[in-house]
Amino acid sequence: MNTTIEPSGTMAMTAQLRLRLLDLARRQEELAANEAAATPYWMPQPATVHGHRNAADALRAEADRLLAAS
Repeated sequence: MNTTIEPSGTMAMTAQLRLRLLDLARRQEELAANEAAATPYWMPQPATVHGHRNAADALRAEADRLLAAS
C-alpha cells in the first residue's frame, strides 16, 4: 500500500482545505448576520454575534496562512 502523497495531491488537498475554511467563515458570518438582524436596533447585539464574527476572522486568517505556506 502506497501512502505517499504526490506534490500535486498535496496542493489539491491544501486548496480543498482552504476552500473549506473559507466556507466555514462565510457560514459564521451568515450566523452573525442572522442573529444581528433578529435583534432590535435599540438593543445591544448578543455576544454570539461578536463570537461568530471573531470565528469568521480566525478562519479567514488561517486560510490565508495556509495559502502563504503552500
